[in-house]
Amino acid sequence: MMKEVLPGNCRGVRRGERHYNAFTLIELVVVVGLILVLTGLVLSTVGYARKKGARARAETEIAAVSAACESYKSDNAVYPRDPTANTATDALNARTMLDPATTDAARYRAASLVLYRALSGDRNLDRAVTDADKSFNIDGTPLSQPLTQLPQSYFAFKPNMLSPSGGIGTVTATTDPFGNAYGYSTANQYDPNTGYNPTFDLWSTAGVAPSPTPAPPATQQDLWIKNW
Repeated sequence: MMKEVLPGNCRGVRRGERHYNAFTLIELVVVVGLILVLTGLVLSTVGYARKKGARARAETEIAAVSAACESYKSDNAVYPRDPTANTATDALNARTMLDPATTDAARYRAASLVLYRALSGDRNLDRAVTDADKSFNIDGTPLSQPLTQLPQSYFAFKPNMLSPSGGIGTVTATTDPFGNAYGYSTANQYDPNTGYNPTFDLWSTAGVAPSPTPAPPATQQDLWIKNW
């Protein structure tokens, strides 16, 4: 009786069985780990690029709004400021009010709306300059004598600079690329011990949240985008 001899590449494999080449558990763990590392690198790079782009946009917008404030002053002899002292732009102190998202949100919004009304001419916040705007001051209060002409427009705010976004709805704040209200203050004019510039302070907090532990304001403000 002759004995069957299997080819070399089939030795050790029983008749009827199939042989599979598969990853071991360790190899799978290594591959998954590499994928996670690469994903993390990509996401961090994308996040950095977005933040850098947002900062660049904020710098451009602050420069443009500052120029518009100078034009406003040329025509009105003053920078955009509360008609009634220490109510909005005078009351926002860049030295101590660091949180446009929660703690100081109302003051940031109020001051930014004075700036918006003054520069856009849209005094009733409906995103258009019409005859209705003749009846309001830049703080939104009614004028005893309506203007004889439409309010002058010094700056065209883009829809993505206003809240709510989307180009519709009553304006509630001028917002920076990080989703917070821009800071605008004339506090130093009201009290030289507050604010920074004797003209106006204009800034974005650049999405920097106030530290949960006590820290000098300068620690956070070093990361702001500002005109001082």
